[in-house]
Amino acid sequence: MINVLIVGASGYVGAELTLYLSKHFGIKTINLAVSKNSKDANIKINKIHNKLKNIVDLTLTPLDDPSEIAKKIDVVFLATDHKVSHELVPVFLLHKCVVFDLSGSFRMKNIEVYHKYYTFSHKYPSLLNDAIYGLAEFINFNEIKKKNLIAVPGCYPTAVQIGLKPLILSNAIDLNYKPIVNAISGISGSGRVPSLNNSYCEVGLKPYKLFHHRHQPEIEEHLGIPIVFNPHIGNFSRGIIATITCRLKNFFKKEEIQAIYSKYYSKKPLVRLYNHDIPNLNAVIGFPFCDIGYAIQKEYIVIVVTEDNLLKGAASQAIQCFNIKFRYPECTSLL
Repeated sequence: MINVLIVGASGYVGAELTLYLSKHFGIKTINLAVSKNSKDANIKINKIHNKLKNIVDLTLTPLDDPSEIAKKIDVVFLATDHKVSHELVPVFLLHKCVVFDLSGSFRMKNIEVYHKYYTFSHKYPSLLNDAIYGLAEFINFNEIKKKNLIAVPGCYPTAVQIGLKPLILSNAIDLNYKPIVNAISGISGSGRVPSLNNSYCEVGLKPYKLFHHRHQPEIEEHLGIPIVFNPHIGNFSRGIIATITCRLKNFFKKEEIQAIYSKYYSKKPLVRLYNHDIPNLNAVIGFPFCDIGYAIQKEYIVIVVTEDNLLKGAASQAIQCFNIKFRYPECTSLL
């Protein structure tokens, strides 16, 4: 039985992690923490997230001394800002905890990316090299069992990679033409702290951070190819829909593309293929699935990928990696 800590538990992703772990038969204790200056400190989580009423009755404790609580736990989930994770990860690893970091702090090996896109200088290159990237459908099961630092992918990178990786690995895409990714996220991706950027009265539908979004280098590093990435924010609470346009190397029949996706995902229970339809975002909201559909015309393919950004784009993928790491059935507590 495993003792778990969630840091940043008052946020949207933290609440989802809490719910999943409360249903997990392998968990002995769950500890919830927020920063010592958080206005949510010493409040019960079900007072902040009413969805947890009569389900989880735990208090959000201020994280005064990470070293002290690290002695009492086996696993920590960091649902925190990247700068916070950057400082906490070494502390928990020093105390032999397994760390699932849901921030961007350890996702990429290229240390220059952090200064350019995340506005801080990375101080732990050795940890970067030792971290394993937790894209669950493509993770090396034997490798994750050896690692104590799992960098859970971002929400956009998860959707884009799940849509594109099978075609890239099958040498089906003409790489003389960059894939063009138009992706729309719900405003929960901006976090729980109120601002004009996540106000329904202010947000309509708009692109943002074109050519400068911090998820672009993550996507490109782990795909191994350059892309054109156009992120948008939409006036809905949660979910991501990504429409990806690529040029194929040859004229593929739909059955051939279907066979490629089936090769990679037929035994992956949380990826659902729409071989004769296009997925609807509503079908994944509140569920840990990533749905894929596509259309082909001559040498072009348009891939449509949907996911819940708080779940497959964050919390449920972290639980997937937890299950793989500790040899539980992959969908334990998720379905």
